[in-house]
Amino acid sequence: MSVTINIEHARKVYDKDNVVIPDLSAQIQPGEFFTLLGPSGCGKTTLLRMIAGFNTIEGGEIKFGDKVINNLPPYKRNIGMVFQNYAVFPHMTTRENVAFGLKEHKVREPELSKRVDDMLKMVQIEELADRIPSNMSGGQQQRIALARAIVINPDVLLMDEPLSNLDAKLRVEMRSVIRHIQQQAGITTVYVTHDQEEALAISDRIAVMNKGVIQQLDTPVNIYRHPSNLFVATFMGLTNVVDVDLNDKVATLTGSDYSVRFDKIKDECANGKAKLCVRPNDFRFEDSGLKGEVIERVFFGTIMDYTVKTDAGEMRVTGSVNDKLHNVGDTVYLRIESDVVNLFSNDEDGTSLMQE
Repeated sequence: MSVTINIEHARKVYDKDNVVIPDLSAQIQPGEFFTLLGPSGCGKTTLLRMIAGFNTIEGGEIKFGDKVINNLPPYKRNIGMVFQNYAVFPHMTTRENVAFGLKEHKVREPELSKRVDDMLKMVQIEELADRIPSNMSGGQQQRIALARAIVINPDVLLMDEPLSNLDAKLRVEMRSVIRHIQQQAGITTVYVTHDQEEALAISDRIAVMNKGVIQQLDTPVNIYRHPSNLFVATFMGLTNVVDVDLNDKVATLTGSDYSVRFDKIKDECANGKAKLCVRPNDFRFEDSGLKGEVIERVFFGTIMDYTVKTDAGEMRVTGSVNDKLHNVGDTVYLRIESDVVNLFSNDEDGTSLMQE
């Protein structure tokens, strides 16, 4: 049975000068695929280990449903855990690995064998039932680890960067497998990653973290299209950050005469200096606009990546290979659509200036 996870003012301190998580609150819904995303050292794995019971909590509460679990040992939390390094038992067969947790839970035959067989079929490794993990690929070993975590019917599934040791093609394949299996099982899942694309592809909601603080908690689409601050905007994929001067909601790119009107900017932010964030695919090549010169071109199969030198600075721009191709040295004009880009304050916080 899936549960709600309530994190209320959680605090993690290793010593008085090392506060990793100062004050963090979030609610994870039953059956939700919830991802903790952020750079190395942001506190995401620390928080996951607090939920698991591997790390202590120095303040606040963590609840599974209405039950406070702060001081509950890991083996009493009914969690499944999948680690970065697979952590499968090398001397056991696939079947023995998956059955291990069930035996610890005193599940007897014939139920034990049935649950193992059903799980092997779910993760599509039934043909590997009698093989030793050392003879398998990383993806196959991770399927074993996933099956072993889910077969015990945990209330919560915790996953700590489970795909980071796999090659790029296998990561794409396995993230689809994990998402599909999680949906089938309906288990409340907390997933840790530093890979933005991975988080966007598999999550119901994402908590973007930095320095132990959740910067934004929202759906993947909203986080990507409507970041709450400059950190989130720049962390969630490549973006061009441009200084602008605002005058009655019209943003003029610093160093140029190109301007864009923002009707959706907050009224109190209509004037002053700001930061404009434009993702490479949000530029449009037009007959007029921000004038620039193509100084680099890189082919990526379905897209062409350009570096364009303008009076407002160098811009990264992507275009479809099916569109007109531009050569190095060409003069081009870029258009910015105000409804797909974001403005942020010109201070340290870099908060969004856009209306919700």
